Amino acid sequence: MLDPDNTGLIVVDVQGKLARLVDNSDELIVRCAALIDGAKVLGLPVVWLEQNPDKLGQTVEELHQRLSGSPPITKFGFNACEEPLFIKQIELSQKTSWLICGIEAHICVYQTALGLMENKYDVHVVSDCVSSRSEENKRLAIHTLSARGISITGLEMCLYELVQDCRSPAFRPILSLIK
Repeated sequence: MLDPDNTGLIVVDVQGKLARLVDNSDELIVRCAALIDGAKVLGLPVVWLEQNPDKLGQTVEELHQRLSGSPPITKFGFNACEEPLFIKQIELSQKTSWLICGIEAHICVYQTALGLMENKYDVHVVSDCVSSRSEENKRLAIHTLSARGISITGLEMCLYELVQDCRSPAFRPILSLIK
């Protein structure tokens, strides 16, 4: 079970034109926004990444405005774990479980999830908050990650797992994000 005291969120490369080209892009951005808002309600640290932003562009405005508390971590490799600043931020958080959302599921999300697992983190890919240019590549990523031991969750599933109890002060704000 996810524990709000021990969980963080990683937002992977929801940037530029690519964010508008992935399968179900509008829904993806809305769901990622809800996940980010939910993480904030729960007090989870949020780490966000941008892949080669000079070429791909910045994080889409709908998410950028929610993430403005700290700057994005720029990366060039597909596996964010190869970026020392990313690893440093993950370690400083002292969280052992990480939710992952973003694009593309079969490239950067996939490689970062496996990199985190190799570094002994508990990784949960939020399946309805990831996408690729084709549905087939997203399905392949989810299937392969699951087969390799990465937990697959969904937006509602992970937020309610983190809330734990309808008497929690976070319950109503989370409920409003899901409706």
